[in-house]
Amino acid sequence: MSRHDEHHAHISLSDVHQSVDTTTRKPGTWRKILAFFGPAYMVSVGYMDPGNWATDLAGGSQFGYSLLWVLLMSNLMALLLQSLCARLGIVRNRDLAQANRETYPKPVNFMLWVLAEISIAATDLAEVLGMAIGLQLLTGLPLIYGVLFTVLDTFLLMWLQRWGIRKLEAFVIGLIFIIGAAFVVQLFVAAPDLKEVAGGFVPGIPGQAALYIAIGIIGATVMPHNLYLHSALVQTRKIERTEQGIKKALKFNFMDSAIALNLAFLVNAGILILAATVFHKAGRTDVVEIQQAYELLPAALGSKLAASLFAIALIAAGQSSTITGTIAGQIVMEGYLHLRINPLLRRLITRLIAIIPAVIVILVYGEKNVDSLLIFSQVLLSLQLGFAIIPLIYFVSNKQTMGQFAIKPFIQFLAWLITAILIFLNASMVINQLSDYFTESNSWLAKTVILIIATGLSTLLLYIILYPFLFAGKRGGLKQ
Repeated sequence: MSRHDEHHAHISLSDVHQSVDTTTRKPGTWRKILAFFGPAYMVSVGYMDPGNWATDLAGGSQFGYSLLWVLLMSNLMALLLQSLCARLGIVRNRDLAQANRETYPKPVNFMLWVLAEISIAATDLAEVLGMAIGLQLLTGLPLIYGVLFTVLDTFLLMWLQRWGIRKLEAFVIGLIFIIGAAFVVQLFVAAPDLKEVAGGFVPGIPGQAALYIAIGIIGATVMPHNLYLHSALVQTRKIERTEQGIKKALKFNFMDSAIALNLAFLVNAGILILAATVFHKAGRTDVVEIQQAYELLPAALGSKLAASLFAIALIAAGQSSTITGTIAGQIVMEGYLHLRINPLLRRLITRLIAIIPAVIVILVYGEKNVDSLLIFSQVLLSLQLGFAIIPLIYFVSNKQTMGQFAIKPFIQFLAWLITAILIFLNASMVINQLSDYFTESNSWLAKTVILIIATGLSTLLLYIILYPFLFAGKRGGLKQ
């Protein structure tokens, strides 16, 4: 590796690194503040992607407004975790993948990279299928062709990035506006009872089926690839590397995250409220598929426009999410492997990782099972969260590397509490799912493979938790 390549291997998203100069604006001006706004909006699209639609629709139609509190809780979790990611990127100039590479041994990093790629593939599967469904609903295009059509996202992303990160952010924000406007119109037509909606913020799980959907909602909201993405995107801003400059950057990025993620929460709540108002109250608790919702909306709301807006918003959600998912793939590949290849080829590989499974799913299982696979992909994401969150908390808590910007004990407590809740929910779901499978299945080979994988992942998670206490100081990432 040449000195030039070695230098760029330590720069996150080197083609747009520090490309937005915030130091030239006058202190306190709106232009200076707005210069920081953008990264969180790129992250927020992952919180309203088609995977969220599947879980929100299923939650609203089956359980009414009762899971709204899960959305709110997930949003608060996301806000804390994304602010920690921004802190890591701003203070240390490292994204999460780079920090992991500097900290953990090579075998552990390889496993973390594999898990990160699986989470991105699961995310992309939801996004690609969602966009293909939207195209099918709007134009009648067969699902398989819609999936293949999404490969063009790669070239759109290349074209947008040629114009700079700010233009790319503006494009994504425009898509978010389309999504939000579509649901505002639909909710206005549906006219939900606000008192009943407010009751949905009282915590409670109606049953085991609701727990599965609730965990899917959490998985769809707090996604592993967003943690990698945010820690890299904040580094597109050039800031003053002084105590005051870093404090301002942290403050403005928190404001960016708060606004962007609350907009994403409103979109998700809008989907769930729409499903609860239109389907659950009418006794249609069987509406768990996006196609079903599209077909039933005109009759339920008395307007074909509502269904068309639903499909347009779905396409916008899929398009914006595939862009950010592809960028996350770039961050993970470069951060863990220090692998720098042609940008077009790299993004084509990332896109194919999503398209190939989607094509296989459609060919093997057919179009009718797409929505259940969307929900499963979100549960799969939830299972990966611990492997991304635990190192992140360690990094931003470490005073040796973060100095005065290490998070306070109370924030550490909240972060660990969130992690404990997520791991507990995931463990409960996995145990229930596996017990059902082991009762019904007679395949000892499948049971053995599942047990080996479960044991391996549990051991890896335990190792990541204990590593800083057992080996702190032996590698540069935790003490340097």
